[in-house]
Amino acid sequence: MSTIAPRLGDYREKYQRIRLERSDSGVLVATLHTHGGSLVWDTTVHDELAYLFTDIACDPDNKVVVLTGAGESFCADIDFSSFVLARPLDWDNSVFEGQRLLNNLLSIRIPVISAVNGPATIHSELAILADIVIASRTASFQDNAHFPNGIVPGDGVHTAWIHAIGSKRAKYFLLTGQELSAHDAQEAGAVDEVVEPEEVLDRALELASSMARKSVLALRYSREVLNRDIRARMQADLGPGLAFEALAALDRS
Repeated sequence: MSTIAPRLGDYREKYQRIRLERSDSGVLVATLHTHGGSLVWDTTVHDELAYLFTDIACDPDNKVVVLTGAGESFCADIDFSSFVLARPLDWDNSVFEGQRLLNNLLSIRIPVISAVNGPATIHSELAILADIVIASRTASFQDNAHFPNGIVPGDGVHTAWIHAIGSKRAKYFLLTGQELSAHDAQEAGAVDEVVEPEEVLDRALELASSMARKSVLALRYSREVLNRDIRARMQADLGPGLAFEALAALDRS
């Protein structure tokens, strides 16, 4: 086994916006937060996730990942002021890390379960790209950060939602700012189970613990065969989508 690959002790305290805990069975819980409360999307978490998912993917001691949020929302607020995109170099960095963020999430070699503890109206693609999506009945799904604010939904949210609910429904969802309840998202195909708020993480951990009893190769190769299509689509679509988003944003300035 590699002595160079990262271990949890190397990256547990590395990130400001993600709390990391792992069970003895290899279930890693990654909790998104801002100062311990519900996550407010900002440039810090955008940058951190681009590198966190690489650490998670390369750590051989991880067997299953549970991605959840702190407080009452998964991610329902954004701090636009934290994004300084005044120069081409600023956009270059944003596009680079935007590609890393989702491609590295999909490159994690083990199953990923999202425990959506509340509204996921900002960057909801993080939740629905998981292999299994467990949502609180208080959760809702929207893409409030992009087209409602005149921004092209090109940073992977388009690919994720087309994959989850189909092209026709996804276009309506993204272009109208539609908000789906947890049950509506389940009916559309983006959510697998809807449970009570206090049961969300427990149910995700129940599934994760069951999976963790399988061999690591069964876990890795199952993730591989089940995600080949969305990985290929994200690799093909994400770069051009981010470029179109940047060009349209420059036209607004």
